[in-house]
Amino acid sequence: MFQKTRLQLTLLNSIVFIVLIAILSRTIYYYTENQIYREVNDSLREQRMGGMPGGNRPQGEFQLGPGPSVIVWGPNETIIEPRLNEGSFFKVNESEFFPKTFDEIEEISVEGATYRAISTQVDTEYGRMTWQFIRNVDSEKAMLNRLLLILIMGGGMGSLLAIGAGYLLAGRALIPIKKSWEQQQQFVSDASHEIRTPLAVIQSRADLLFQAPSATIEEKAEDISIISKEVRRLKKLVNSLLILTRTDSNQMEVNKASFFLDDLISEIVEQYIDIASFHNKTIICSAPEQVVFLGDKERIHQLLVILVDNAMKFTEEGGNISIACVKSASSIILSVEDDGKGIPQGEISKIFDRFYQVEHSRSSNEGSGLGLSIAKWIVQTHQGTIKVTSEENKRTRFDIIFPRNQRNQ
Repeated sequence: MFQKTRLQLTLLNSIVFIVLIAILSRTIYYYTENQIYREVNDSLREQRMGGMPGGNRPQGEFQLGPGPSVIVWGPNETIIEPRLNEGSFFKVNESEFFPKTFDEIEEISVEGATYRAISTQVDTEYGRMTWQFIRNVDSEKAMLNRLLLILIMGGGMGSLLAIGAGYLLAGRALIPIKKSWEQQQQFVSDASHEIRTPLAVIQSRADLLFQAPSATIEEKAEDISIISKEVRRLKKLVNSLLILTRTDSNQMEVNKASFFLDDLISEIVEQYIDIASFHNKTIICSAPEQVVFLGDKERIHQLLVILVDNAMKFTEEGGNISIACVKSASSIILSVEDDGKGIPQGEISKIFDRFYQVEHSRSSNEGSGLGLSIAKWIVQTHQGTIKVTSEENKRTRFDIIFPRNQRNQ
């Protein structure tokens, strides 16, 4: 599919380049032709205006050379001046030299020689006479022919280069599209896999319930509990997928308003204190001063919940989790730290990828690998950056740095 698209783009790019080269070559040729022939045409017009005797037949012979010369034609369309031998070049080709138009420049080509001429007719006592002011332009024509050859060869080489460049440019243009397509395909594949697992569990447990229609709820409490748990997990996964889909299409709204970030952190810590205590873990808050923050409070709440959930999952019993918030002259720094399992250095750069999970967490935790992707999007929509530092089996720290001059967009 992409190869066909690349060839189509190459063809389109090449056509555009070739058309531009053709237009440029044509412009150069006609501009040069106009400049070269301007002096010739002007000299012929000046000769016509000042060199034609009024009403009388000119006397004497005229030199026919590279400069402007005069040929006088009699009423019978034969050359009467200059007086030429019957075998001379002009006499032999009289019919070719006789003007086809009058009072305007014309080009005459005879046996490989090229002339430019302007002619006029005058009624005299001898009849209607024709004065033709003519000039040989072989040298100018040769120069234009060389220019035309150069332009054709240059245009041909330019066309070949355009095709090659078009092919390379088409390949480079398709790189982000191909990458996006592959990511989309991977996203669909991973989403299908994640959804299939809870659905399979729900299906199998539901089948067990149908096999014992007379059983009581108490007897089937375990199956019902597992179904309920998987439904909640599936709902959470679908909500996460919906958020990411909307962020990709720029449909997710971010409503910014000023609020106290330190108060929000205290609220979240209070929500998690009992859960942490139940699992023999400690969660503490460090926000020594009031911090006014311009942002979407609901999204910042979601960001903190994602980070605290991760910290809770990967912290062993007896471990500690801390949330801190400080402000400087230009930034607001939000950090979440735990002394849990840590993240291998080689995997830190991948943890924000969709559906990616650190290998040792797959068996022990039931995450979908979407939380940190959503967290990164929330940080980016608030013009912030998120940094991760970690040591295996010691600690993990997420630092989110927001600029204090948040734009309300």
